[in-house]
Formats: sequence, structure tokens, C-alpha cells
Amino acid sequence: MAAHFGRLRKGATTTAVAAVAVAALSASQAPGVTTDDLGRQAAGAAQPSGDANTGGAGGGATGDSPYYTDLPPLKSPNPSPSASPATGTPVSVGEAEAGIPATVLDAYKKAEAELRASKPGCNLPWQLLAAIGKVESGQARGGRVDASGTTYSPILGPKLDGNGFALIADTDNGAYDGDPAYDRAVGPMQFIPSTWAWAGRDGNGDGKKDPNNVYDAALAAGHYLCRFDRDLSVQSQMNAAILNYNNSTAYLNTVLSWLEYYRKGTHEVPDGTGTLPSNSSNSHPGASPSPSTPAPSTPSTPSTPGTSKPGTPKPGSGGSTSPTPKPPAPSSPAPSPTPPTPTQTVDHLEDANTGKLTATAGSAFGAKVAVRAESKASKGVAKIRVRFTIIGDTDATFTGGESVATVVTGSTGTATAPALVAGEKTGDFTVRATVVGRVLGGLDYTATVTPRQADTLTRTSDTALTCVPGGEFADQVELKATYKGAVAGKVAATATLIKSADDATENDKGPYFKDADGKTIRTLTDLTTDADGVLKLPKLYADDATGTFLLRVNTTGGAVLTVELKVAAAAS
Repeated sequence: MAAHFGRLRKGATTTAVAAVAVAALSASQAPGVTTDDLGRQAAGAAQPSGDANTGGAGGGATGDSPYYTDLPPLKSPNPSPSASPATGTPVSVGEAEAGIPATVLDAYKKAEAELRASKPGCNLPWQLLAAIGKVESGQARGGRVDASGTTYSPILGPKLDGNGFALIADTDNGAYDGDPAYDRAVGPMQFIPSTWAWAGRDGNGDGKKDPNNVYDAALAAGHYLCRFDRDLSVQSQMNAAILNYNNSTAYLNTVLSWLEYYRKGTHEVPDGTGTLPSNSSNSHPGASPSPSTPAPSTPSTPSTPGTSKPGTPKPGSGGSTSPTPKPPAPSSPAPSPTPPTPTQTVDHLEDANTGKLTATAGSAFGAKVAVRAESKASKGVAKIRVRFTIIGDTDATFTGGESVATVVTGSTGTATAPALVAGEKTGDFTVRATVVGRVLGGLDYTATVTPRQADTLTRTSDTALTCVPGGEFADQVELKATYKGAVAGKVAATATLIKSADDATENDKGPYFKDADGKTIRTLTDLTTDADGVLKLPKLYADDATGTFLLRVNTTGGAVLTVELKVAAAAS
């Protein structure tokens, strides 16, 4: 579609100049595309629906629907401030534009991670999905999505009826777009139904492929861009993928501008507070704007029959734009304020009877972290997303091996994190619970991983351990550790040749071990039982002293075993 640069935001002129440079570079690298004087794909007035699965010139993913032409601002050392929609705190224009709603940002990053695993050669950056999401729907209308990532109302492009747009007759009986006559682009990534039918994905694991769900749409867009074994780290292949999405060089240049901007840095903002674009590619004479164009405009006071808005020509007035002196009828309804989302009603998190978080290394924690999202009136808030994050020097994870888990609150406002599984690192770490899409204080929980333990040690053989002076013991000492009757694997142990049963200090004579250099040592540390709880000590040697000597082995958890070693001259 045509890019319309005549109504750029104040202060974006320099950005537009920069975008022209980007455009020139991009166009030189992109496949040949014929466009008209408005930057649209040059084709007949009616474009066929085409075989969307081929990715040919039949309208791409969006059917060449309109898109937002706003360009990113240039960051300056002293940007002019504007109020944050979340807190009212002044932030720079650049900072506001770089903010991406939390759930939408999460969807882009999860799609990138999935493509990294399923199509590693594609090298899809999540910032590309963010750039396309920006120009297609203003990041799902500034993040107006629920806890599962579904938009509160469908995002629909105009009818693709050939009147200023491509002509694509209905392909879904109105199932996705509600229009049984013509197709319309649907959702935050603006897929036409015929493309979604084969490209749709289930990105949030709810068993459905919904083009109005940002997780589903982002994953579908990622797969769409990665078709034909493309490597998006190669600029020409990235250009081809973007043009395949919407076949317009102006569209390509706009997406590339946002991609470069997001690569320089972004941050998460609360859902529903993202910056909305204002300029659309169908904002030119002859275009037929639709009231269901993806992102909403600022509500205006509706007029009643027989009245006109100031600046609007009255029928039969010859086109005069003078304000009408007649005021709106008293019964004219005032615009309804947008109701807050469930996420916006959350005031704080409360603990929901989380138990003591302790576990032995390698085992699951018996308790789970549970929190309750509450409003100012301390009522539970359902269907909001709570993020649980493991913080600290630990290898503990949630079930499944992840260090971050997101859970939707139930009807009582409670969210319970997946079970924690301890790793091998012992000590304390933190589990932090926060509300996704809100700047609120979180709740921190301390979790402790204790060392593996054994309460019993036994020898695996009852053979007497004997040696002659200056010789070596024929048998090595082998032990087995258990804890409460079960095998105690990977338990730390220490072995020391002691002076006597009452004196556990290291002996200075009698049997000994050898270190790697062959030197005498009588204490072994950093020993560990194997997975079967077995500990086999190195070979023992004897000096010239004779008599009965003692070897004592201790484990974490308190298991102790003392073994007799006898050194005597050989019988004549």
C-alpha cells in the first residue's frame, strides 16, 4: 500500500530524511518490485486472491492491506518530554516509542525462541516481528490484550473489495473477519483469512489458532517470514521476506526503519499503554478508509441527525467548512470511557499461603510459590498474568527446566508457580513474582537448597584389610551410603586416617594414601558417592609402623563409619 509521509508527527522530519536513506539502501538490495506513484504494487484494479501458500504476488500475508506509516523518532541528547501513560512521569519521546506492551513483547520473544529451535538457519530477530507489529496494528492497539494475549476486540482491516485496495473475495465465510462477501486482514499481524488458513499457529498452547491472539499471530508471522529456507541475517533475504509479507517498497522501508530503531533498545511497558500510531497508508485522496482500520483513533463526540461537526461541509452548502452555529442536540450521547483492563485494576500481590521452600540438591521442592493478585479493595483479580522468576546464583529451575514461568490467575485471583526443582548448587536463591503489564512491586521468596545427605554407611565387603610393613593393601575400601533406607547418591564425604577412636585428628604414622604426585596424604576431601551411593577409596599403603589403625569416613547428613586396618609382619 502507499506510504503517506505528508502527516508525520512534529519533530519527525529528520527521521523521515533518515528513512529515505534507509529506503535507498533497502531498495537497492530488494528483489525487483514495480510500484505506482503512491508506492503500491503495480497491478490491475482487482488482484486475485492467489495461492497464498506460494507466497506469490497475490497479496502476501496481508492482502496488501493498509498499514501505519509513522516513522520512529531520532534519539537526541535532550529529547522533549511527554507524560508516560502508565505513571504520568515525564519520559522522552524516544523512550515512549521504544516501549512495547509487556504481553506483546513476550509474544515476539517466544516466537523468536520457537523459530530458533525449529528453524535455526532462519535467524529470525524478534525485533523484526515487533517492527511488523508496529506498522500493522500499533502493537495490538498499544497492547489492548487479555491475559492469554487475545485482543479485547477484533482488529480488522478494510474490505478488500477492489475499491482502493486489492480485490479478494471471501474465503472463510466470514469466520475470521465477519465479512461473508470480501476478505479483510485480521489481528495484530493482519493476516488475510486465506493465508491464516495454512499459516496460522498456536503460540500460547491453548489448542486454538486465533489470528487475534498475539502469541498465535507472532508465531505465524515468524514462520511466514522464514519460509523457503530464508536466512534473515542476509539483508537481501530479509527484504524478500518483508516484501512477501506486503509487496510495497514503502512498506519495506517503514518496517526496516522500525527494525533498526528497536535493535538500538526497547523496554517493556504495561499492557494497554503503548504509543499508538496516527498515520495510515490509506490516508490519501481516493482511498476509502474503513472504520475498522486496525488501531482506534481518539474518540470524538458523535453528531446527531441534522447537525454537522465544525469544519465539515453540510449537505447542499457548496462545500463550506464554516462552523455551524447550531449546537449538538442535548440528547447526544457522550463518548464512553474505555473500561480498565483486568491487569490495570491490580493494585498489589499478596502471598497465598506459600509453604517453606527447602529441598535437597537434585530433588523437587515440597512447596510451591503461590500469590494472589488483588485490587485496592483487596478483591482477587482473575485472568491476569503473573510472572515468576528465579534470581540468584543457582541451577534450580521450574519443572520443565525454565527459570521463568508465567501463570494466569484463576477465579479467586490466585496464581501458583510450577514446582521448583533443585539443582546441584546449594544455598539460597530468590523467586520473584510480578504482574505482567503493570509497574508494581513484586513479592520475593527465599528458597534454600541443602546438600544431599546420608545417614548410614556400610562396607560392601567383610574381607579383613591387612598389610605388611612397607607394603600396600590388597583390597580397596568400598562403602555404600543410604538415607532413610534409600540409596544416597552424590553425597559429599571425607576420609581420614585418625589416631584413635577417641582422637579424630589425623594420624602421623601407619597407613596412608598417595596424591597425584605420589606424596603421602592421610586425609581425602571432596569425595562423592556415585549414583548408586557407592564410594570406592583409592589404594592404601603402609609405612614401617605395625599395629591396628583406624580409617574414619564422614558424609553430609551425619553418616560415620570407622574401618580397622591391620599392619603386621608376615608369618614365618
